[in-house]
Amino acid sequence: MSTNNTTESNGASHCSTPDSDGEVAEEIAIISFERKLDTARTIKAEIEDAYDRVDVIEYHGDVFADQWEEYDCFVGLMASGIAVRKAAPLLADKWDDPAIVVVDEQLTWAIPLTGGHHGANQVVTDLAQLGAVPAMTTASEAAGKQGVESKAKALDAHVVNGDSTVATNLAVLDDELGPVARLDGPRAVFVDDDVTVLKPNKDGVVLGTGTVSGVRTEQVLTAWETALSALDLGFDDVTFVATGTRKKDESGLYEAAQKIDVGIVLFEKEMLARFEGPSPSRSNELIGWPGIAEASAIAGGRNHELLQEKERYDDAVTVAVGR
Repeated sequence: MSTNNTTESNGASHCSTPDSDGEVAEEIAIISFERKLDTARTIKAEIEDAYDRVDVIEYHGDVFADQWEEYDCFVGLMASGIAVRKAAPLLADKWDDPAIVVVDEQLTWAIPLTGGHHGANQVVTDLAQLGAVPAMTTASEAAGKQGVESKAKALDAHVVNGDSTVATNLAVLDDELGPVARLDGPRAVFVDDDVTVLKPNKDGVVLGTGTVSGVRTEQVLTAWETALSALDLGFDDVTFVATGTRKKDESGLYEAAQKIDVGIVLFEKEMLARFEGPSPSRSNELIGWPGIAEASAIAGGRNHELLQEKERYDDAVTVAVGR
């Protein structure tokens, strides 16, 4: 599994990984001692465009208690021991507690203390742009693997049954989880405690995308924008980008998805063959792969419906839109 907000599927960030109630962390408080306020403002300037709200608050003894219900994520510009002692009595439930990150004044280290999968890991990734080394300790990320909460982020979904993630993330570590399975309704599903259920956050569209090797980020973004504009849609209407596993190393595709804050779902060849689109496919003739754009758009959409057949842009990107 890739860690670039990507998930493989056999059918189915920022501080915005949804929690068990579908909430997203977008309101950040940077807690700083007076002598470090200039550094706090530097952090704010770097990350504020990515979040709904970023405030700088001067530290006092009860600052965490006073602001606990007001923010989704705290960035403590302080020693980790201070944050631990002040926040520990307030912690109740990992799905409801705000995420906490600490960073030193020299911006050398950025350390998630709580809520790694609920915003803290993404914040430290953002702080890396200032030179801080992200010191992530959540087991899946530390092992270079994608936990189920990260899979939810890639699919623009949230975890319904949070307690299950202990078992499923252990399976991730042991390479035993496999791809996310999509079940189309209406239907009733009976699951055990070690099955994590993900529910979409919105009923959006899927951008099925194929590219040439070495495609540039700008080419992908322009192609997506043009395809969506033809349907009077924008990037906010996109649930995720879908493509084939053979495109897993296309950095331009990943960078484009990151810029519009969506994940990428990789479909296996066999799954795409089940949802082959109506347009002739050159790749089918040459290498036996179904047309990636249409097939992935249909496979990824909730209704398995093609809204717009594939169009090729700049001789580099092919886009189809599904839902």
